[in-house]
Amino acid sequence: MLFSWIFISCFLQIPILAGSYRSSECLVRMNYRLNGKGNVVIVGFFPAFAAYPLNETTDWRMTKFTRDIMIEFKLRNYQCILAMMFAIEEINSNPYLLSNVSLGFEVNNVPHGQRKTLGKLFGSLSGYDCAMPNYRIASEKNTAAVLTGPSWAISEYIGTLLDLYKFPQLTFGPFDSLLSEQRRFSSLYQVAPKDTSLTVGIVSLMLHFHWIWVGLFIIDDHKGAQTLSDLRSEMDKNGVCTAFVEMIVVTRGSFFTKSWKNQVQILESSSNVIIIYGDSDSLLSLIVNIKQKLLTWKVWVLISQWDVSKFDDYFMVDSLHGALIFSHHREEIPNFTDFMQKSNPSKYPEDTYLHVLWHIFFNCSFVKKDCKIVHNCLPNASLGFLPGNIFDMAMSEESYNVYNAVYAVAHSLHEMILNQVQFQPHEKGKKMVFFPWQLHPFLRKIQLINQYGCSVVLDYKRKSYVEYDILNFWNFPKGLGLNVKVGTFFPNAPKEQKLSISSNMIQWATGSTEVPRSVCSESCHPGFRKTYQEGRVVCCFDCTPCPENEISNETDMDQCVKCPQTHYANIEKTHCLQKTVTFLTYDDPLGKTLCVISLSFSSLTAAVLGVFLKNRDTPIVKANNLALSYTLLITLMLCFLCPLLFIGRPSTASCILQQNIFGLLFTMALSTVLAKTITVVIAFKITAPETVRRWLLISRAPNLIIPLCTLLQIFLSGIWLTTSPPFIDKDVHSEHGHIIIICNKGSAVAFHCSLGYLGALALGSYFMAFLSRNLPDTFNEAKFLAFSMLVFCSVWITFLPIYHSTKGKTTVAMEVFSILASGTSLLGIIFAPKCHIILLRSEKNSLQYIKDKTHARRKTP
Repeated sequence: MLFSWIFISCFLQIPILAGSYRSSECLVRMNYRLNGKGNVVIVGFFPAFAAYPLNETTDWRMTKFTRDIMIEFKLRNYQCILAMMFAIEEINSNPYLLSNVSLGFEVNNVPHGQRKTLGKLFGSLSGYDCAMPNYRIASEKNTAAVLTGPSWAISEYIGTLLDLYKFPQLTFGPFDSLLSEQRRFSSLYQVAPKDTSLTVGIVSLMLHFHWIWVGLFIIDDHKGAQTLSDLRSEMDKNGVCTAFVEMIVVTRGSFFTKSWKNQVQILESSSNVIIIYGDSDSLLSLIVNIKQKLLTWKVWVLISQWDVSKFDDYFMVDSLHGALIFSHHREEIPNFTDFMQKSNPSKYPEDTYLHVLWHIFFNCSFVKKDCKIVHNCLPNASLGFLPGNIFDMAMSEESYNVYNAVYAVAHSLHEMILNQVQFQPHEKGKKMVFFPWQLHPFLRKIQLINQYGCSVVLDYKRKSYVEYDILNFWNFPKGLGLNVKVGTFFPNAPKEQKLSISSNMIQWATGSTEVPRSVCSESCHPGFRKTYQEGRVVCCFDCTPCPENEISNETDMDQCVKCPQTHYANIEKTHCLQKTVTFLTYDDPLGKTLCVISLSFSSLTAAVLGVFLKNRDTPIVKANNLALSYTLLITLMLCFLCPLLFIGRPSTASCILQQNIFGLLFTMALSTVLAKTITVVIAFKITAPETVRRWLLISRAPNLIIPLCTLLQIFLSGIWLTTSPPFIDKDVHSEHGHIIIICNKGSAVAFHCSLGYLGALALGSYFMAFLSRNLPDTFNEAKFLAFSMLVFCSVWITFLPIYHSTKGKTTVAMEVFSILASGTSLLGIIFAPKCHIILLRSEKNSLQYIKDKTHARRKTP
């Protein structure tokens, strides 16, 4: 029966409301006020409803119509009235608190407009029907304090008047630093905890879900401006960017809304997360635009002052479904729900508000004259029957603050009474009189723990950081909405433990279990770095691959990290890998090839030497200075073995020997060739006396060139080794992924001087051989010597640019190849023709052949 009634009433609300408009007129006509008897009274100003001219309204909320005005019911604020009544009933039933004093209450509705509100306040302070400043009708009751809220605007302009009389004022709305300024509101106390860490909590939530591209709807007042400043500062420190900022003009209950010029920009924004700061009463235009435009599939991050009941029960499921709400942590007060369920017109017959609600929602008969219901009501009806979007049975933050405010006043009164009894004893039976401002010292120093374990401190300087519950709003049609706790935020906890979230419990607006993304640019994967777009915020960037030999092993790195010289970047550029140590080895194909060539030509040279030794008495061997030929062949044989010093793992000894042995052997070879050519020139070209020329030939003076040139090379090598000797070096750049161990020449100047010296000897030999190329000798080798020197010079001239353009093992291989090529040119060009005659044309290698050839030359005219 109960559930069927709820179901029927939800679907029949519109005709019920339209036919019951006369009952709501009573609230305005009878000037709604509620009183509870007591020796000491706490006055409360609550905006329980608002009346507006009908022709200036928009019928989008739960409104009740009269002929000329429209009544807006604010049932969330009516819950605050019930919280005040509940707290006073608890205190009055407590024998240990205010045992000889009974608390009473006076509830006034806050009308629309500052002037009417102040008129109500004067009436309350002066007497029921006498709104006169500085005047009060004699009464049996004492007023201890005034409760105001929930908006800061109501507390501000009521506080301006109360502060003149030093009248204690406790505001139950969200904490506002402006109201705590002692110079302006010295008599005002804020019950709500500070929201100093709220912005930190919101940004921590953004970082937890990797939301770095968010939109902001901020109330356009001083508090909103301060929150925006704090929020932006915290976001900038943590790399969270704002996609847009929309400052919403405070409407303070007005139904007038303004159209946003940048609606399209907001609707089309790539930001999927929007933060709303402000209470729903002050952001009416935002509510209207959300309703009209249905900004769905977005994640809304709200504060607890946002009243989801402002949304019609016929709203779509996606309106605020999945919103995340920051709410101050508080313990549940279990008896309060039971108290609200038992609150009805029978229990509080003077409460016109309940009579009107019962008439509207439960179809009770209503007497307009008395503004009371009479009969035909649903049996056992209670506020718990109403859908959640109309009246929420869960205690709101404002109601919790009202509950604590009443207890703070009661405890302060208790302390003040004890103080008066101790220091100012009065006659037995005589009524104790006090003035409201006498309560201030006790209110300022109060610090109590309520019966549910929560601390209540009114002095804003001593307020500590408060914990936040993070709620997830599950919005379903017909008001079946739920606020589900999914996390907490502890400002005083270590950084890693401040935020605790159960992501698997969250219902997202998208309907998916995956966390929505809200970024301006997609993340840069490892191997890429962020390149910021000019003129845009840091959250908008392009992804650029890391340069050569640099890596990024994390997502969204600003800079790539260069690998150490001993490492190299992998292909994906996500890790640095250890380089392989390498050098020109005997196992390397190139090393094997050069080694085989070296040994082969050395063996071939040895074979040529053997042929010359075997045929040492033949004319062709004797013809060109036998000793010099032997010396040249032995030197070439050693030159061909010289490349073996370049192959294998370099050591200090091998590095020193490489260049010096190479230079020494080739100096001996070239000086031997020079001696050969000089010998021929002396024999046929020098125009000296016969005896001198004979002496030069017999004494073999040209052979002294070899030791002289060699000594000069040894001298150059000595200088080289003394000043900057060759050493072992590592080439980490030439070959990707490898560290090449090479021999550094030490002094590039010395190396090039050594090559220049060899070139000078080769050029000298070439010119001498060129001069004697046409001398009349049967086995004249001058032409071959000249050509071999020409090839030798060509090899090393070609070597220099190639040597400077190659790196690593290739450089070593090129030097070895040049040694082999230049040695081969000497062996092949000088000795190949002679071996050809010795081995294949032996008839030419005889005295008889030489005589016949000479005789034939002489007969030729």
